[in-house]
Amino acid sequence: MKPEGPATSQRHRTRTNVRRPPTEPSVTSSITAGQDRDSDAPRPGVPLRGLLLALGDPIVDVAAAPAGLDVQVDNVLIMDPEDRTEVRAGDLVLLIGARGGSARRLVRSIAERGATAVAVKGGLPHDREEAPARGRPRIGGDDLAPLRAEAQEAGITLLVVRPEVRWDRFQAVCQGIVDDARLLDGGDVGEADGDLFSMAQTIAQLTGGLVSIEDSASRVLAYSSGAEVDELRRLSVLGRRGPESYLALLREWGVFATLRAGEEVVRIDEHPDLGIRRRLAVGIHAGDRPLGAIWVQEGSRPLAEHAEEALLGAARTTALQMIRQRTRASAGLRLREDLLSSLLEGRIDAAALADTVEVRSDRAALVVAFALDGEEGGERADRPERELRRRRFIDLVSVHTAAYRRSSLVTELNGRVYVLLPDLVHDQGGPERSVVTLSGKIVEAARGALGSRVRAAIGSPVGRLADVPESRQEADRVLEAMRGDADREVATIDDVRSRVLIRETLARLREDPSLRDPRVDRLVEYDRGGGSELVRSLSAYLEEFGDARAAADRLHIHPNTLRYRVRRAAEISGIDLSAPGERLFTQLQLMMERDRPAK
Repeated sequence: MKPEGPATSQRHRTRTNVRRPPTEPSVTSSITAGQDRDSDAPRPGVPLRGLLLALGDPIVDVAAAPAGLDVQVDNVLIMDPEDRTEVRAGDLVLLIGARGGSARRLVRSIAERGATAVAVKGGLPHDREEAPARGRPRIGGDDLAPLRAEAQEAGITLLVVRPEVRWDRFQAVCQGIVDDARLLDGGDVGEADGDLFSMAQTIAQLTGGLVSIEDSASRVLAYSSGAEVDELRRLSVLGRRGPESYLALLREWGVFATLRAGEEVVRIDEHPDLGIRRRLAVGIHAGDRPLGAIWVQEGSRPLAEHAEEALLGAARTTALQMIRQRTRASAGLRLREDLLSSLLEGRIDAAALADTVEVRSDRAALVVAFALDGEEGGERADRPERELRRRRFIDLVSVHTAAYRRSSLVTELNGRVYVLLPDLVHDQGGPERSVVTLSGKIVEAARGALGSRVRAAIGSPVGRLADVPESRQEADRVLEAMRGDADREVATIDDVRSRVLIRETLARLREDPSLRDPRVDRLVEYDRGGGSELVRSLSAYLEEFGDARAAADRLHIHPNTLRYRVRRAAEISGIDLSAPGERLFTQLQLMMERDRPAK
């Protein structure tokens, strides 16, 4: 880490890594765009890959990328079918107000004029800026499939923007990224290693002091700008770590013990003889695990009145940033994870992922889904602690799968971790056997490292990368079927096929009231009103194929009691238990009632 320099250097560092959110467009970027359009000078921009990285949160899906993701974007403009907007090579065209055949013709025309990419809205008609639909737009619907085919044939990249994003703001953000790339003269606009520096500067403004953020080993991760540094801060920044003599004093005074113990703000008095000015410090924690500390040195003026309160809030916010920075993959890997998520959800052209990951799109692949206990249901826990636990699990999965296959990819969706294993070769018995072994190792390692139960579901291999969503859907079906089986930790569809089919059949019964037998409903209501055990007893009797003794043993009652309850259930409901069809459907409907999700 370099020593502190002029304030202008720090501002440049921060500016380089700022990501503009879609809700805060840049006015200057629009002005710059207008100037560039009228200029004949070369207009270097940014590769599409860099633009996607700089956008951060994936608000855009790549629906078609026939030329890959390294095509150049030099300018971003909005195009209405009624306007005669001039389109040039290198343009990203945001197409609004066009649908159906009109949109296809415009995509073809834009491609012929050399534009790099065209963007449309997903999930809503392209000319409407209404309240967003829940979830992400799905590529492949009636509206987008023809555009996707047209773009693929015309050789132009097709982007699909989330419906809730306003076109004018999206244009401003994208143009701002292109402008930043020009200012940086080819710098990487996708990196975000200055997040902690920006946070340090923010804390300095709130507290009125000089801030440094350190990890649990007292290594300096980031610091704010300022000139009135004392000897301790100067040596810490220059050496990237607090000098040992000072650290020994802080340990002797009990400072580190207090910082590790909790969120108490520690006050360190001034010691002129030691070159130490007055400071405040607070520990950064993920649950019970200390991650580091924030130090605020007082300058020539006293610290702000609410400095301690600001410092406590900053520690909680910084915890998440430190976890993410500590485990953050390279920018390229983050993009691959975003692309994999898009492919798993069927929102992306498989060629775009193949171009980035360098895997063959015509080779077999499969998906493994992992569920860590507590992550799917949104358990209430301290956010930094939960984030750290989740990241550790993702890292654990990544390490094991990378050892199995170099080209493996890992991402997270809705609390589950998914692994794509591409380029599979069908060995004897199929690839599932070795993947089952791999999954078992991951489950065992997670149990030892995290102390949590993990379930792993393996989707069947598919012949092409484009069919990967099918393997993911099957893995999800298997994972759902494993919920009620405490003993099974790893499974394929062959292991739980009957449970999967029954579960999905019951789901259909719940969706369609016309498929219900009112006699069973009558029995259920009677049981609820009278507090009897008729439903439970009849269910056990049917599941034991009419063996009253076996059913009674399951319920820990006398066989005669079981027989009485079964007769009583038949009398109340009117169900003929001697008829095989009625027995079968009664059992299904009782299973549906038993497995009904709690409200």
